Amino acid sequence: MKKSLPILALLVLCSSLSNAQIRMAFAAGGHQSDVLEKNNLPDWSTIKNYYSPRTGVHLGFMADIPLSAKSHFYLQPGVYFFQKGRKYDHSVDSTVIIKQPPLPDSILNTTLIDTRKQFINYIDIPVNLVLKLNLGKKVKFILGGGPYVSFFFNGFERKELNLVGVDYLKDENTDLPVGKKPGQYEVITYGANAVAGFEFKNFSLTGTYQQGMTDFYRSTAYDGSFKHTLMGATLTFFLGKGVPVEKKVKDRDNDGIPDAEDACPTDAGTALTKGCPDKDGDGTPDKDDKCPDITGLAKYNGCPVPDKDKDGVNDELDKCPDVAGSAKYNGCPVPDKDKDGVNDEQDKCPDVAGLAKYDGCPTPDRDHDGIDDEHDKCPDVAGTKEQNGCPEIKKEVIEKINYAARKILFKMAVADLQPQSLTVLDEVVKILNEDKHLTLTIEGHTNNDGDANANMKLSKARAEKVKAYLISKGIDASRLTAIGYGPTRLLTKGRTPEEKAQNRRVELKLSN
Repeated sequence: MKKSLPILALLVLCSSLSNAQIRMAFAAGGHQSDVLEKNNLPDWSTIKNYYSPRTGVHLGFMADIPLSAKSHFYLQPGVYFFQKGRKYDHSVDSTVIIKQPPLPDSILNTTLIDTRKQFINYIDIPVNLVLKLNLGKKVKFILGGGPYVSFFFNGFERKELNLVGVDYLKDENTDLPVGKKPGQYEVITYGANAVAGFEFKNFSLTGTYQQGMTDFYRSTAYDGSFKHTLMGATLTFFLGKGVPVEKKVKDRDNDGIPDAEDACPTDAGTALTKGCPDKDGDGTPDKDDKCPDITGLAKYNGCPVPDKDKDGVNDELDKCPDVAGSAKYNGCPVPDKDKDGVNDEQDKCPDVAGLAKYDGCPTPDRDHDGIDDEHDKCPDVAGTKEQNGCPEIKKEVIEKINYAARKILFKMAVADLQPQSLTVLDEVVKILNEDKHLTLTIEGHTNNDGDANANMKLSKARAEKVKAYLISKGIDASRLTAIGYGPTRLLTKGRTPEEKAQNRRVELKLSN
């Protein structure tokens, strides 16, 4: 990826230059590159003396583009390979104690040589603006400069520690990491350069100065700024003869139409209107356009075709010119045969009036009982209006449920069912299974003896006990409701044991 960017840029540049038919040149030269480093190291003023420039070469291609036929200014974009970086060399006298038991220690006077290289190669794309002044018929003085962008290509770092006569260490990295983290090299950097020199007939010799404007590297050891800088010389060979710039045609309004062919030479226009202005771009010049701000047709003197109903279909094509419609129906509205407000394109029942929520169809009534499904609690079984669409509960079913309720017995003062109660509850299960639409409310009641709160809890517990038994037999809990009324709904005054027994009861109420 890091090498593909400059290669892509080179291809794009060469393509554009070849299409422009300008003078191309091959350039090569040598230079001294260095790194302009700033940091907060306390002994940097001493350390920086150990760094020295790298000697390198640069080579590539350049285009030479005159800005006009008579101009002395030229644009010189190029693509170059540049070797950049720096070296480090520091020697220190050192004393080494050599231990060789059982012999006594010996002292060796030696030298520690620390050598490092930070060599990085780039593809540079400069764009220089240069001034060429004639010094004679065959010699021109060149002076210019401009920005450049550098793409990381490759490089290496090498560190060598040589303790002369004792030890030698070497560490080299030829695959430099790229990125924005410490220890990595930037893929793209920017800078400025300047050139000065002389141009002869087919070649030029120039001096080059280049200064990086952005950091190309971040150290892992300390904070600092690292920018490339270099000075060198370049020898450029021009390839073939340059194509002369055509003489500029007089065009006072700069509309691309020569004055000799321009019907309005002082007002910018278009070729379609022979150089005259046409604000609405309809091909009718403003001087002849009766609607200069609205696109129209020549047959209407630059005005649009009329559209009385403002539906976007002009009156020439509109079969319903006084009623807004659509182009699909030649300016007429979308048909709605059943007049239900849902046009035939969306209406799934175009011949029967319906509702938009049902795509133009009437509200469905699956069981055909005259009660639509929105209000029918039993939409798949025909019923009556009084029962909200459900069938009436048969009298004999209600009687069976009432009989079962009278036979539900509990142990004294607790919510435990008497064994004989389970048989009648099984009959209730059978009734509920035969008609899945039926729901059942289980009401628990007590007499008024004892504590009222305790009676409320007991009645609720007994109703829940019946509900739990029905659920255990497969009845869906959503069909069952258990309510405890305690002593709040007495059937008798509860003065005698018989009356009290009547008040202690469970009632079962069916509904759809």
